[in-house]
Amino acid sequence: MLAVLRHRTYRRLFAAQVIALAGTGLATVALGLLAYDIAGADAGSVLGTALAIKMAAYVLIAPAVGAIAGRLPRRALMVTADLIRAGVAVFLPFVGEVWQVYVLVFLLQSASAAFTPTFQAVIPDVLPEERDYTRALSMSRLAYDLESLFSPVLAAALLSVITYNWLFTGTVLGFLASAALVVTTALPERAAPTTPCGGGAYAKATAGTRLLLGVPRLRSLLALDLAVAAAGAMVTVNSVVYVREVLGLSAGALPLALGAYGAGSMVVALALPRLLDRVPDRAVMLPGALSLAVVFGALGVITGAQGGSWRLPALLVVWAAFGAACSAVLTPTGRLIRRSVPPGERTAVFAAQFSLSHGCWLLTYPLAGWLGAAAGLGWAVLALGAIALGAALSAVRLWPARPTADVRAVLARRGPARYQSMPPRAM
Repeated sequence: MLAVLRHRTYRRLFAAQVIALAGTGLATVALGLLAYDIAGADAGSVLGTALAIKMAAYVLIAPAVGAIAGRLPRRALMVTADLIRAGVAVFLPFVGEVWQVYVLVFLLQSASAAFTPTFQAVIPDVLPEERDYTRALSMSRLAYDLESLFSPVLAAALLSVITYNWLFTGTVLGFLASAALVVTTALPERAAPTTPCGGGAYAKATAGTRLLLGVPRLRSLLALDLAVAAAGAMVTVNSVVYVREVLGLSAGALPLALGAYGAGSMVVALALPRLLDRVPDRAVMLPGALSLAVVFGALGVITGAQGGSWRLPALLVVWAAFGAACSAVLTPTGRLIRRSVPPGERTAVFAAQFSLSHGCWLLTYPLAGWLGAAAGLGWAVLALGAIALGAALSAVRLWPARPTADVRAVLARRGPARYQSMPPRAM
């Protein structure tokens, strides 16, 4: 899988992604400590609101970026986003009011909503061979998982010698380094848009969404993202509740639980390139989504148990299974979009998928927290498990086993275009 790093352009872009993720991880730790300094016991509420603002920025900004990205140089757009993120991080150590945190988080995540879909749309052009692109997707999944595992460890080591405010300096340096790598990298020329550029601002902002929802196998991505969000929200929001309240363990067990989720995701990400060489995306993504309901059933057993030393290892296995299933769904997503969408439409569709997927998280994050707190973890498991099962079954129904209408048919309904050169693909 590491052979894909022989491509110089991809190697530099991947390094930019890893460095920026490391900086983001440091900011996550520092932001939690900053919230506690400002709000004290209400720090959880501040962070929860900041997380909701993050998701709202993703949902609102990504489609707007998709509407204008076709007229902007991709390298300049990514570098500008990195510089904005670095500039926002400079101000974070100096805030003294909660509203200031919210404003800066919105600006930071708005820039991320511009950077990420553009970055995702560039990689298929950098790696035109499907085999290489598949391995790049697995590398990207590993980068996210490693960031979630090692950034807290790095932050803990740094906090032994510096105050948390200095962690934001690491964030600034990470974004500046990412910008430097991108600006010195020669990117392939962008393919011409396949659809006409007319229409108002709303039509342009929703073009990617309409294209995404117009093709059955792409429409199923929304259901798959909802299933993943249900499981991921349960892990992210309620891990601390399971560790401290259900199992009665110390805070030191929390990284172990989160690490199990990341480990499960990494194992699948490492195995997928060879598997996807032999089987279609559908045969991996749909079983991954359906297995989430089974894992929720196992979590319900742990939640309802009154005691027993078996519950901790069982929880670690369940969290690892969640990570593995989510990785099976998320890792091939870029492949599916690349196969289904002409190069000129990729940025708009990646932006639409980015926005809609985070809309799912915006729904499941508060549901996991509020329902768990108000009615108990058992009801949260039942509700989110039902959402995961319903979403997975919807994805099966929306994604036919045999190819039906593809993106070329959708584009044909919009008028004459150059989509005819796009070969049909079996999904």
